[in-house]
Amino acid sequence: MTDKIHKRKSEHIELSLKNEALGEGITNGFDQFHFQHNALPDIDYETIDISSTFFGQSLPTPFLISSMTGGAEMAEMINRNLAIAAEQQGWIFALGSTRVMLESEKFRKSFQVRDYAPNTPIIANIGAVQLNYGVTVDQVKQILEWTDANALVLHLNTIQEVIQAGGDTDFSNLLPKIEKLVQSLSVPVGIKEVGFGIDGRTAKQLTDVGAAFIDVAGAGGTSWSQVEKLRSQERLKREAAEAFASWGNTTASCLEEVANMTPEQKIIASGGIRNGHHAAKAIALGADYAGFARSILKEAIDSAENVIEWMQIRELELQMVMFGVGAESLQALQATDRLHKR
Repeated sequence: MTDKIHKRKSEHIELSLKNEALGEGITNGFDQFHFQHNALPDIDYETIDISSTFFGQSLPTPFLISSMTGGAEMAEMINRNLAIAAEQQGWIFALGSTRVMLESEKFRKSFQVRDYAPNTPIIANIGAVQLNYGVTVDQVKQILEWTDANALVLHLNTIQEVIQAGGDTDFSNLLPKIEKLVQSLSVPVGIKEVGFGIDGRTAKQLTDVGAAFIDVAGAGGTSWSQVEKLRSQERLKREAAEAFASWGNTTASCLEEVANMTPEQKIIASGGIRNGHHAAKAIALGADYAGFARSILKEAIDSAENVIEWMQIRELELQMVMFGVGAESLQALQATDRLHKR
């Protein structure tokens, strides 16, 4: 079992870097929007404030390392580099799926990054569908203890599970199980997709049962139907996966819907966000945080120093957009009237 886990997780890392892992014919949706430049912003660039909070913890940025990996030897090095960088730059760090921690002691260490990031908000992660396959509240509490996480996110990945060999596809009656888990844990519990997007109606259902945040994780970045297609040894599934290369709700459309239907909800924008300009558009559309995954992976394989430099560029890009529209704070950026649909 541990060899299969290691192989799957290692392949996920390798394949997600390939261009074939990106969806085809679909973007993150931010190309439909543009900021109207403000030539006289009436603010001092040096006073622009991109600080944020995460459930009471003050942070210098609104940025998040989105869930990517764990459970493989390379993943341990990647997560260490990400954790070091997150600690220095003040980013939230969301771990990859931690179910393997329950299945094998061998790879637990790859998720245990608290020593490298003592002050960083860490979000543990497990598939919501696992609540239908025997994962208990006590086991989730054990994961939170092992990772010393500040929050938990449950991921939804229906299409991926169908294509993945031996995937778990019973998503029936999950909402009450999610509600029970939310009520049983002492940390905030959020919900995310894995790249196909959470629409407004679904976000409302999840908010109503107590979800503390929604990560829309829309289309426009890594397509896990295509990653699993590349892994699959089953011809029928590979052929079927081709039809889903352009599947999903764009990140921008998800943000519009979720912000409209759950105006008080904390929202993370992820899915094809590649730079601070995308992040600024996401925040102006209602997001509280912007998450990066695939776009940071190459640097994470290289070194923590490369990750830190990459993060600093994204922060600079966000500040430059804010200067360009005259928004001195994230709250002002959320309230700007200078984001227009093309």
